[in-house]
Amino acid sequence: MDGLFNIYKEAGMTSFDVVSKIRKITNTKSVGHSGTLDPNATGVLVVAVGRATKVIEYMENDDKIYNAELKLGIETDTEDIWGNVLKENDLKDYDLNFEKISEVIKSFIGKQIQVPPMYSALKVNGKKLYELARVGQEIERKGREIEIFDIYNIKMEEDKISFTVHCSKGTYIRTLCRDIGEKIGCGATMSKLERIKAGSFSSSTSVKLEDIKESPGKYIIDLESVLEKFQIIELDEKEEKQYINGIRLKKEGLEDGLYRVYIDKKLYGICTISNEIIKPCKKIFSVDF
Repeated sequence: MDGLFNIYKEAGMTSFDVVSKIRKITNTKSVGHSGTLDPNATGVLVVAVGRATKVIEYMENDDKIYNAELKLGIETDTEDIWGNVLKENDLKDYDLNFEKISEVIKSFIGKQIQVPPMYSALKVNGKKLYELARVGQEIERKGREIEIFDIYNIKMEEDKISFTVHCSKGTYIRTLCRDIGEKIGCGATMSKLERIKAGSFSSSTSVKLEDIKESPGKYIIDLESVLEKFQIIELDEKEEKQYINGIRLKKEGLEDGLYRVYIDKKLYGICTISNEIIKPCKKIFSVDF
C-alpha cells in the first residue's frame, strides 16, 4: 500500500501512537507522519504509507491553520494547561478589555523570531529538548523565524480566549499563547489546540483511526496529491537513461525549483532545476526498460 491518510488525531494519543496503529492496520513497516501534534492536541495528522513516506519532506514547508484557546493568568513550564503551574496572577489586577486584548493578539501577525519551548521534540546534540526538560535541564535555544499570516475569530469568555491562526511551518502555538499573555501582562497558557488544516489537508475531510481500521483502502490518498504544486518534466528516451544514471541534463527555458519527473508517462521522482540544469534529488518509483 502506497499513499497518504488524512487522519483526525484525537486527544490522548501521540503522533507516534497513530503511526504505530497505521503500521498494524496496513501491515506495512514503512510509515511516517508530517507535522507532529502534541498528545493533548487534536486535528489533522497526515500519515504516509509505503513509497509515500518519500514525499513527507515536501509537506514540511506547508502552512498550518489552528483553532487555539488560551487561559489568562496562568504560566506553566510546558506553556500549556497540562504542565506544572509556575505562576498564577489575579485577573482583577489587570485591564482585560476585549478590544485591547484583540489588538495585542493581532499585533503578532507578521514575521518574527520565536524561541522554541523546552518541552518540544527539537533535538540539540542528539537529545530531544523535552527529554532534557524532564530531568530539570534548561538550555539556551536559538530563535527561529516564523510567520503568522493571520489571526481571526477572536472570542473571549471569562478567562479564556479562543482564536484561529494561520501560520508558517515551525510555529509553536503554545509559545504564541505564552507570548500573548506576556504582552497583555497577566500571563497565559494554551488550554486547547486543534489543527484544522495542514497544506491541502483539511479536518473537514479527515477520518478517525477506527474508520481506517474498517476499510483502509477506502481512505488512502494518492501520494501525487502532495506533489501537484510542482510542475511536470517529461523526458525523452535518451534523457531518461541519462537521468536515471545520475547524469545532469540541461533543459532550457525552465525556472529554478522543484519538478516532478515523469518517465514513460509515469511518476519517477523529484528533481531540482538550477540555472536550467536538472539534478535528481528523490527517486520514488522504479522504471523498467
